[in-house]
Amino acid sequence: MPNVSSTFFRAPYSSLGYPKVVCFSALQGKASSIDSSPSQSPIPSALQGKASSIDSSPSQSPIPRLFSRGCKLVGCGSAVPSLQISNDDLAKIVDTNDEWISVRTGIRNRRVLSGRDRLTTLAVDAAQKALDMAKVDPDDVDLILLCSSTPEDLFGSAPQIQKHLGCKRNPLSYDITAACSGFVLGLISAACHIRGGGFQNVLVVGADGLSRFVDWTDRGSCILFGDAAAAVLVQACSGDEDGLFGFDLHSDGDGQRHLNATIKEDETNDAAESNGSVFNFPPRRHSYSCIHMNGKEVFRFAVRTVPQSIEAALQKAGLPASSIDWLLLHQANQRIIDAVADRLEIPSERVISNLANYGNTSAASIPLALDEAVRSGKIKAGHTVAAAGFGAGLTWGSAILRWG
Repeated sequence: MPNVSSTFFRAPYSSLGYPKVVCFSALQGKASSIDSSPSQSPIPSALQGKASSIDSSPSQSPIPRLFSRGCKLVGCGSAVPSLQISNDDLAKIVDTNDEWISVRTGIRNRRVLSGRDRLTTLAVDAAQKALDMAKVDPDDVDLILLCSSTPEDLFGSAPQIQKHLGCKRNPLSYDITAACSGFVLGLISAACHIRGGGFQNVLVVGADGLSRFVDWTDRGSCILFGDAAAAVLVQACSGDEDGLFGFDLHSDGDGQRHLNATIKEDETNDAAESNGSVFNFPPRRHSYSCIHMNGKEVFRFAVRTVPQSIEAALQKAGLPASSIDWLLLHQANQRIIDAVADRLEIPSERVISNLANYGNTSAASIPLALDEAVRSGKIKAGHTVAAAGFGAGLTWGSAILRWG
């Protein structure tokens, strides 16, 4: 595994009254502390490569033990479009039927943006519900992370969530693009901001409107996707209460050929409709293609990498697989969910799945399923959840966390 540069986290003050800085190497799992004066920041030294690392057992998780500052999930919420499309509805526009779809995917219905629906509105609704559950005022939010591959603005939609929530302190808000792995990456990013940056309340929102990029004449892909938004509030806490035990993140750009929606030049011969392009300048207008997916290859990728990733995260957390109360995977295909559960030897009654009702909602799928499970009383405070996302990039990652 490649080396990862160390990261510095502020810890309690030293005996000299200066902030103590913890140098944490994510892969080695060790930390050392040094005193720093107000006139000397340790960060430049880290950037110059002066930080040291110490080898340790990979089975020992540093996260709950090294930091006086931890993080925990304290609120969740979700929102979906009003329009529901059933398998029978799809059978009217493509050559398919309910049995064919449900047997191969486990999906029976999905929600789709329509009319005046806006993805940002759903994201705001989900975020507000998470804040309400956590009893946190919007003005107390320090950071908003929008995990989405389909923002309604090329430059990102996260600031619009901040605006519509009414966060008067103008907290930093930005987008994270990692498709179906996005929410897991958002969780880890939130933890890093809390542990290393002193943030108190971080909203992580997963929202995607993939129906806008689906070829509705392709029965192999249009049956899979739906739209939704869901959110969690990650809050700072003491190290003893820390709720993120371990994680594992990866990407493989070589697999991009199996799942993508690439940019392409608009097909037009009218110069006036293509920015007046002559001799390749100015550039012609471009747009993104519909989603292209090699289902068989994505299936093989998921059932191979996801169990390995969860096992790696468990090892870093120092926990056995038997400690998992719930397995919560990206809701892509019921066959993938079942295959991963079988390889991890997790019984079906401990697997969260709402795929039948919503289809693949990309970055929203994990927090959407989490929200339903929490509000139904299935997932309770103190339960340990193994969550994993996987998808375009290719990207994949897992996190072992505790709810509440």
